[in-house]
Amino acid sequence: MSEFSRRDMLGAAAAGGVAAAATGTETFGQGQPPFGPTPAPLAGTELPSFRFQLGAVAPKRWDGGWAKEATVAEFPVSQALAGVLMSLVPGGLRELHWHANAAEWAYVIKGQCRVTTINPQGESQVVDFNAGDVWYFPRGFGHSIQGIGSEDCLFVLVFDNGYFSEFGTFSISDWVGHTPPEVLAKYFGVPAATFANFPKREVYISKGPVPPPLPANPAPGSIDKGPLTHRYQLLAQRPSVYPGGTNRLVSQQQFPISATVTGALMQIKPGALREPHWHPNADEWQYYISGRVRLARPRAHRRVQRRRRRLRAARLRALHREHRQRGCRTANRPQQRQL
Repeated sequence: MSEFSRRDMLGAAAAGGVAAAATGTETFGQGQPPFGPTPAPLAGTELPSFRFQLGAVAPKRWDGGWAKEATVAEFPVSQALAGVLMSLVPGGLRELHWHANAAEWAYVIKGQCRVTTINPQGESQVVDFNAGDVWYFPRGFGHSIQGIGSEDCLFVLVFDNGYFSEFGTFSISDWVGHTPPEVLAKYFGVPAATFANFPKREVYISKGPVPPPLPANPAPGSIDKGPLTHRYQLLAQRPSVYPGGTNRLVSQQQFPISATVTGALMQIKPGALREPHWHPNADEWQYYISGRVRLARPRAHRRVQRRRRRLRAARLRALHREHRQRGCRTANRPQQRQL
């Protein structure tokens, strides 16, 4: 049997309507993948909750926007993936920052934003994102996000490490604020007094004017971007259509830079059923954009989540790779979820 990667497996499964947000880069073909012991939340005789009400979390607020997160501290079963719901007002800026221990995948739910990305080689890309777009930043890629347009920009972030916290990133203001002014002066070639009024602690989200549109034709020699784009237009993708709904999948096959996360946008009609299935090679993390759904989650050793949860918009669901699942619609409106 030839060796194939998890992303190949997910891509093949997508024809049957399976979609997952996955982590890691294990390969198959030589026995079982090298997974460790069963995570503590799953080791008991009763299954833990696989639902987290992200929308109900009190956000951290700044003048330029707000953010709320779900890590293993808030959502213990989600050990492989963490998430953040963030909103930026027009002109609101999530300052330049980077993550040393997690890659970032995002889906824009509404509004518009401008994203600047800098890779470790110093190559950069500035791109405007619209509702339905996806971005991905590998670990160590610096990036900033600014709200543009006339309405707030809302997006959900997924990180390939359940222990990652968005509130513990490396931010440019925090770095500059803790560097002696004489060191900054020598590096930037300006007087040390230039930095006298710089913030002394992390800004995180600030607010400024909405930037002008990007030039349609950049000046010669002004572009220095890397070989792979950080933007994928998921909503613009032609969906796979089924009697009970639609599915749009974005894996590394469609979005080459997204090496550790595969995502999907799924819409399920009222009463429709996502057939029983499971993922032996990836954990799944879901965010519900609208509608309601009923779920059942049996597990090996005859354990089962006996209460069939009804999930509403702004809820999360995380599933470990060994759990089977079934989902169907219960309300009279289509249900939309991002995985």
